[in-house]
Amino acid sequence: MSFEDLEPRSARGASVAALSREDLDLYSQEELHERIGALQSEIDRARSAIDAKQAKKSAADALFSFRG
Repeated sequence: MSFEDLEPRSARGASVAALSREDLDLYSQEELHERIGALQSEIDRARSAIDAKQAKKSAADALFSFRG
């Protein structure tokens, strides 16, 4: 067991909430563009996860739908 296993896990969405509270006035225009790029990458990742979950659900629905 490592020390990381003993650390409490942060609540779901805590990092997104923390991002929304950051003072954007502290960032330069370049840093803000980089931030937007990083956030867009995370949005794309989340959309991919949604698509994968929908595909699994659709496959399960097709498998278990018994129409007579």
